[in-house]
Amino acid sequence: MKQNKKSIPIIIQWNRYYGLMLSLVFFITLACSSDNTPSNKASNKTIASKPEAKKEKTDKKVVLFYGDSLTAGYGLEEEQSFPSLIEDKIDSLGLPYTVVNAGLSGETTSGGLKRIDWVMKQKVDIFFLELGANDMLRGLPLEETRKNLSEIISKVKTKNPNAKIALCEMIAPPNMGEQYVTDFIKIYKDLSSPSDIEFVPFLLDGVAGDKNLLLQDGKHPNAAGQVVVAENIWKTLEKLI
Repeated sequence: MKQNKKSIPIIIQWNRYYGLMLSLVFFITLACSSDNTPSNKASNKTIASKPEAKKEKTDKKVVLFYGDSLTAGYGLEEEQSFPSLIEDKIDSLGLPYTVVNAGLSGETTSGGLKRIDWVMKQKVDIFFLELGANDMLRGLPLEETRKNLSEIISKVKTKNPNAKIALCEMIAPPNMGEQYVTDFIKIYKDLSSPSDIEFVPFLLDGVAGDKNLLLQDGKHPNAAGQVVVAENIWKTLEKLI
Protein backbone atom coordinates (compact mmCIF):
# COMPACT_ATOMS: atom_id res chain seq x y z
CA MET A 1 0.00 0.00 0.00
CA LYS A 2 1.34 3.43 -0.89
CA GLN A 3 2.56 5.31 2.15
CA ASN A 4 1.76 8.98 2.64
CA LYS A 5 4.97 10.93 2.43
CA LYS A 6 5.90 12.88 5.49
CA SER A 7 7.76 15.31 3.35
CA ILE A 8 11.49 14.77 2.32
CA PRO A 9 38.21 8.29 -8.76
CA ILE A 10 39.81 11.15 -7.08
CA ILE A 11 41.22 11.80 -10.61
CA ILE A 12 38.28 12.34 -12.89
CA GLN A 13 38.04 10.40 -16.12
CA TRP A 14 37.58 13.53 -18.24
CA ASN A 15 36.83 11.60 -21.42
CA ARG A 16 33.74 10.25 -19.68
CA TYR A 17 32.56 13.20 -17.62
CA TYR A 18 33.70 16.30 -19.59
CA GLY A 19 30.42 16.91 -21.38
CA LEU A 20 28.44 16.13 -18.26
CA MET A 21 30.58 18.45 -16.15
CA LEU A 22 30.15 21.42 -18.50
CA SER A 23 26.42 21.08 -18.07
CA LEU A 24 26.83 20.94 -14.33
CA VAL A 25 28.13 24.51 -14.35
CA PHE A 26 24.48 25.46 -14.82
CA PHE A 27 22.83 22.40 -13.36
CA ILE A 28 24.51 22.31 -9.98
CA THR A 29 22.80 25.47 -8.77
CA LEU A 30 20.20 22.94 -7.57
CA ALA A 31 18.07 24.56 -4.92
CA CYS A 32 19.46 28.05 -4.64
CA SER A 33 17.54 29.55 -7.52
CA SER A 34 13.91 30.20 -6.67
CA ASP A 35 13.53 26.97 -4.74
CA ASN A 36 10.97 28.55 -2.45
CA THR A 37 8.69 29.63 -5.29
CA PRO A 38 5.26 28.07 -5.86
CA SER A 39 6.71 25.98 -8.71
CA ASN A 40 8.64 24.00 -6.15
CA LYS A 41 5.71 21.64 -5.65
CA ALA A 42 7.39 18.63 -4.07
CA SER A 43 9.63 20.82 -1.95
CA ASN A 44 6.69 22.69 -0.50
CA LYS A 45 5.08 19.38 0.35
CA THR A 46 8.19 17.81 1.83
CA ILE A 47 7.29 17.54 5.47
CA ALA A 48 8.68 14.06 5.93
CA SER A 49 11.35 15.38 8.25
CA LYS A 50 8.60 16.14 10.81
CA PRO A 51 8.26 13.10 13.02
CA GLU A 52 5.02 14.47 14.46
CA ALA A 53 3.40 15.17 11.06
CA LYS A 54 1.67 11.81 11.16
CA LYS A 55 2.15 9.40 14.01
CA GLU A 56 1.35 5.88 13.01
CA LYS A 57 2.39 2.54 14.38
CA THR A 58 4.16 0.35 11.89
CA ASP A 59 6.44 -2.65 11.96
CA LYS A 60 8.04 -1.57 8.72
CA LYS A 61 11.65 -0.41 8.64
CA VAL A 62 12.37 3.17 7.53
CA VAL A 63 14.52 4.35 4.64
CA LEU A 64 15.17 8.08 5.06
CA PHE A 65 16.54 10.29 2.28
CA TYR A 66 18.18 13.42 3.68
CA GLY A 67 19.20 16.07 1.17
CA ASP A 68 18.43 19.19 -0.83
CA SER A 69 16.22 19.91 -3.86
CA LEU A 70 17.34 16.75 -5.64
CA THR A 71 15.85 14.68 -2.85
CA ALA A 72 12.86 17.00 -2.36
CA GLY A 73 11.92 16.65 -6.04
CA TYR A 74 12.04 20.31 -7.01
CA GLY A 75 9.36 21.44 -9.47
CA LEU A 76 7.51 18.12 -9.46
CA GLU A 77 4.58 16.49 -7.77
CA GLU A 78 5.50 14.58 -4.64
CA GLU A 79 4.87 11.19 -6.23
CA GLN A 80 7.34 12.00 -9.03
CA SER A 81 10.35 12.44 -6.73
CA PHE A 82 12.90 9.65 -6.62
CA PRO A 83 12.16 8.76 -2.96
CA SER A 84 8.51 8.22 -3.94
CA LEU A 85 9.51 6.15 -6.96
CA ILE A 86 11.74 4.03 -4.75
CA GLU A 87 8.88 3.45 -2.34
CA ASP A 88 6.74 2.35 -5.28
CA LYS A 89 9.40 -0.23 -6.13
CA ILE A 90 9.66 -1.36 -2.52
CA ASP A 91 5.88 -1.78 -2.34
CA SER A 92 5.81 -3.71 -5.61
CA LEU A 93 8.39 -6.13 -4.22
CA GLY A 94 6.48 -6.54 -0.99
CA LEU A 95 9.43 -5.47 1.13
CA PRO A 96 8.80 -4.40 4.76
CA TYR A 97 10.08 -0.85 4.34
CA THR A 98 8.59 2.62 4.17
CA VAL A 99 10.29 5.70 2.74
CA VAL A 100 10.67 9.15 4.28
CA ASN A 101 11.58 12.10 2.09
CA ALA A 102 13.51 14.55 4.27
CA GLY A 103 14.76 16.68 1.40
CA LEU A 104 14.79 20.46 1.77
CA SER A 105 15.43 22.75 -1.19
CA GLY A 106 18.36 25.09 -0.76
CA GLU A 107 19.88 22.97 2.01
CA THR A 108 23.61 23.17 2.73
CA THR A 109 25.62 20.81 4.90
CA SER A 110 25.50 23.45 7.64
CA GLY A 111 21.70 23.59 7.50
CA GLY A 112 21.57 19.83 7.40
CA LEU A 113 23.68 19.59 10.53
CA LYS A 114 21.38 22.01 12.36
CA ARG A 115 18.21 20.00 11.71
CA ILE A 116 19.57 16.45 11.94
CA ASP A 117 18.76 16.01 15.63
CA TRP A 118 15.13 16.92 14.96
CA VAL A 119 14.89 14.60 11.95
CA MET A 120 16.42 11.70 13.87
CA LYS A 121 13.67 11.83 16.49
CA GLN A 122 11.92 9.32 14.28
CA LYS A 123 12.94 5.73 13.67
CA VAL A 124 15.51 5.32 10.88
CA ASP A 125 16.95 2.02 9.63
CA ILE A 126 18.63 3.16 6.41
CA PHE A 127 19.88 6.73 6.06
CA PHE A 128 20.86 8.24 2.68
CA LEU A 129 22.83 11.50 2.92
CA GLU A 130 22.72 13.75 -0.18
CA LEU A 131 24.23 17.15 0.58
CA GLY A 132 27.16 19.34 -0.48
CA ALA A 133 26.29 20.75 -3.90
CA ASN A 134 24.94 24.00 -2.46
CA ASP A 135 28.09 24.38 -0.36
CA MET A 136 30.08 24.28 -3.59
CA LEU A 137 27.78 26.78 -5.29
CA ARG A 138 28.12 29.23 -2.41
CA GLY A 139 31.87 28.85 -2.24
CA LEU A 140 31.94 27.46 1.29
CA PRO A 141 35.32 26.10 2.46
CA LEU A 142 35.83 22.45 1.61
CA GLU A 143 36.90 21.65 5.14
CA GLU A 144 33.62 23.06 6.42
CA THR A 145 31.69 20.79 4.07
CA ARG A 146 33.76 17.80 5.16
CA LYS A 147 33.28 18.62 8.84
CA ASN A 148 29.52 19.09 8.53
CA LEU A 149 29.00 15.86 6.62
CA SER A 150 31.15 13.99 9.13
CA GLU A 151 29.17 15.39 12.05
CA ILE A 152 25.84 14.53 10.43
CA ILE A 153 27.03 10.94 10.04
CA SER A 154 28.23 10.87 13.65
CA LYS A 155 24.90 12.14 14.94
CA VAL A 156 22.99 9.52 12.96
CA LYS A 157 25.25 6.80 14.40
CA THR A 158 24.82 8.14 17.91
CA LYS A 159 21.05 8.33 17.65
CA ASN A 160 20.70 4.94 15.99
CA PRO A 161 23.86 2.78 16.07
CA ASN A 162 22.18 0.10 13.99
CA ALA A 163 21.20 2.40 11.13
CA LYS A 164 22.84 1.69 7.79
CA ILE A 165 24.28 4.87 6.26
CA ALA A 166 24.89 5.68 2.59
CA LEU A 167 26.69 8.82 1.38
CA CYS A 168 25.81 10.16 -2.06
CA GLU A 169 28.71 11.48 -4.12
CA MET A 170 28.48 14.93 -5.65
CA ILE A 171 30.87 16.15 -8.36
CA ALA A 172 32.15 19.68 -8.91
CA PRO A 173 32.16 21.09 -12.48
CA PRO A 174 35.54 21.54 -14.21
CA ASN A 175 35.31 25.34 -14.19
CA MET A 176 36.02 25.16 -10.46
CA GLY A 177 39.55 24.05 -11.26
CA GLU A 178 41.10 20.60 -11.35
CA GLN A 179 42.42 20.79 -7.79
CA TYR A 180 39.08 21.88 -6.38
CA VAL A 181 37.28 19.11 -8.28
CA THR A 182 39.72 16.54 -6.95
CA ASP A 183 39.51 17.80 -3.38
CA PHE A 184 35.70 18.03 -3.47
CA ILE A 185 35.27 14.45 -4.65
CA LYS A 186 37.83 13.30 -2.09
CA ILE A 187 35.47 14.40 0.71
CA TYR A 188 32.93 11.76 -0.28
CA LYS A 189 35.53 9.08 -0.94
CA ASP A 190 37.18 9.66 2.44
CA LEU A 191 33.96 9.77 4.47
CA SER A 192 32.78 6.57 2.78
CA SER A 193 36.04 4.71 3.40
CA PRO A 194 34.90 3.19 6.74
CA SER A 195 33.32 -0.20 6.16
CA ASP A 196 30.07 0.95 7.75
CA ILE A 197 29.44 3.81 5.29
CA GLU A 198 28.12 2.87 1.86
CA PHE A 199 29.40 4.97 -1.06
CA VAL A 200 26.75 6.00 -3.60
CA PRO A 201 28.27 6.99 -6.98
CA PHE A 202 27.17 10.28 -8.55
CA LEU A 203 23.39 10.07 -8.37
CA LEU A 204 22.92 12.42 -11.35
CA ASP A 205 24.88 10.15 -13.67
CA GLY A 206 22.97 9.89 -16.94
CA VAL A 207 20.77 12.88 -16.11
CA ALA A 208 22.96 15.98 -15.90
CA GLY A 209 23.49 17.45 -19.33
CA ASP A 210 20.54 15.67 -20.95
CA LYS A 211 17.85 18.25 -21.72
CA ASN A 212 15.32 15.46 -22.21
CA LEU A 213 15.70 14.54 -18.53
CA LEU A 214 15.69 18.06 -17.11
CA LEU A 215 13.07 20.64 -16.28
CA GLN A 216 12.91 23.78 -18.41
CA ASP A 217 15.33 25.46 -16.02
CA GLY A 218 17.98 23.08 -17.31
CA LYS A 219 19.03 22.31 -13.75
CA HIS A 220 16.69 19.90 -12.04
CA PRO A 221 15.59 16.42 -13.17
CA ASN A 222 12.14 16.23 -14.67
CA ALA A 223 9.86 13.26 -14.03
CA ALA A 224 11.81 11.07 -16.47
CA GLY A 225 15.08 12.23 -14.95
CA GLN A 226 13.85 11.28 -11.49
CA VAL A 227 13.29 7.75 -12.78
CA VAL A 228 16.98 7.56 -13.75
CA VAL A 229 18.05 8.95 -10.37
CA ALA A 230 15.87 6.38 -8.62
CA GLU A 231 17.54 3.62 -10.63
CA ASN A 232 20.97 4.95 -9.64
CA ILE A 233 20.00 5.00 -5.97
CA TRP A 234 18.39 1.58 -6.09
CA LYS A 235 21.70 -0.04 -7.10
CA THR A 236 22.97 0.82 -3.62
CA LEU A 237 19.74 0.49 -1.67
CA GLU A 238 19.06 -3.06 -2.81
CA LYS A 239 22.32 -4.11 -1.14
CA LEU A 240 21.20 -2.62 2.18
CA ILE A 241 17.69 -4.04 2.50
